[in-house]
Amino acid sequence: MMDLILLGEEEYEQDIRPLVKAFYPDVEFNIIRDGAVAEETVKSSKEYFLFVLNSHEYKIELCIGDFMESAGERFEDKNDDLYHNNDELPDRRMYRNYLHREMYRLMEKHTGKGLPWGTLTGIRPTKLALDRLFNGEKPVEIADHFRKEYLCSSEKTALCIRVANMEKSLLDGIDKQETYSLYVGVPFCPSICLYCSFSSFPLKQYEKYVEPYIEALCKEIDFASSCFPKKKLISIYFGGGTPTTLSADQLSRVIRKIKASFDLSCLKEWTVEAGRPDSITYDKLKVLKDEGISRISINPQTMQQKTLDLIGRKHTVEDILNVYKMARDLGFDNINTDLIIGLTGEKLEDVESTLEAIEPLAPENITVHALALKRAARLNAEMDKYRDLRSTQSVLMAKACENFMAKHGYGPYYMYRQKNMTENLENVGYSLPGHEGLYNILMMEEYHTILALGTNGSSKFVFPETDRIERVENVKSVKDYVERIDEMIERKREFLCRNTILCR
Repeated sequence: MMDLILLGEEEYEQDIRPLVKAFYPDVEFNIIRDGAVAEETVKSSKEYFLFVLNSHEYKIELCIGDFMESAGERFEDKNDDLYHNNDELPDRRMYRNYLHREMYRLMEKHTGKGLPWGTLTGIRPTKLALDRLFNGEKPVEIADHFRKEYLCSSEKTALCIRVANMEKSLLDGIDKQETYSLYVGVPFCPSICLYCSFSSFPLKQYEKYVEPYIEALCKEIDFASSCFPKKKLISIYFGGGTPTTLSADQLSRVIRKIKASFDLSCLKEWTVEAGRPDSITYDKLKVLKDEGISRISINPQTMQQKTLDLIGRKHTVEDILNVYKMARDLGFDNINTDLIIGLTGEKLEDVESTLEAIEPLAPENITVHALALKRAARLNAEMDKYRDLRSTQSVLMAKACENFMAKHGYGPYYMYRQKNMTENLENVGYSLPGHEGLYNILMMEEYHTILALGTNGSSKFVFPETDRIERVENVKSVKDYVERIDEMIERKREFLCRNTILCR
């Protein structure tokens, strides 16, 4: 246990903690905010990280065993870019980044290692690069900014700018004011995976809620269809959970409800996350094909049976191959496949074997996720049980995936990061040319409004003139969603009534 002492302006806590955690992923922190307690702790403890932060000065002190280093300075004595036009207070964003760099250098000195993404801990590094591209900056200028401002490695800077360039080419022709996307969530799964932290519900235990859930969802669809009469719906993502836990008839009913409710004349993409091979049947795939679904996901995560069994996937490698053949026989020509690197018990050779098994399937999209161990995941709760099986080769695994993609003509087209990712890596979506997943980019870059329906749906309303984003959340519980659907609808209605500019 390390004492993490935070004194001064609390708004910086959300910036400090992720960066410290990236350097010390296995350390638990005891947070101290009381000045008197902090003073005693500094005197007596041999392991603490002290932050004294306010608008005019900072002090950072790192003490672990015999290692003690500090940094401190009064900002009003400075005369540099932290101040704009001789303002009394430093620019907050630049101040925060300056603190990050000082923190980073202390931790780098103590641990003897750097982080591939430098001080960047947010989930959307490409958004920073994309904004600069839209403002007319050249890639070389953006690269220089990333290295100096965020201490980002050359490799990750290059990846970020490459992805941002691809995103810009796809977004250039899309008017963020006149368009929107739709997310429809189905929260049921065949089983809950060991690493999963989503609000998913095992079908057997929640089967009695499926029909009431569909009824509530259709009611929300009715309302949603009236929200933006003047905007063009350009992408739909049917996610979860696992939508294909629904029966073929139930899938058909929901899809047809959407088709009957919305104007789909401008729709560019409709993705259904078939996801779990153990939830897919020929009849369900035929419904998706017959209803015109343009893109599906079939997500094995790994092609190692021992890993599938360990993480709680209730399907075999053979099931994955059979489902793929089924989808190809029905004519699906845009399939995404999710893989996870850093899974419990896996080594580099396991990932290389998975890539070999995926190669003949030739998915048009492959999304490579770095395992993110979140608090709600069963794997986190049962950490001691699996500690000896923790993967330690995630960086090598990511490189093997990158090499595979380059060899087979896949390019990176979207990327995001999460907290507590294995070895401080990232998730990257790769695609063959012309098969990029548009919704993924629109959602991750928060480019335009996304209306989210179903449990745990988080609608993101984008105000294009200011790039302000506001969220309206649905409840996470299936039971609550069914019982409070009118309240979910009213939340959105009230928000849109207060912000009529969004409906123009």
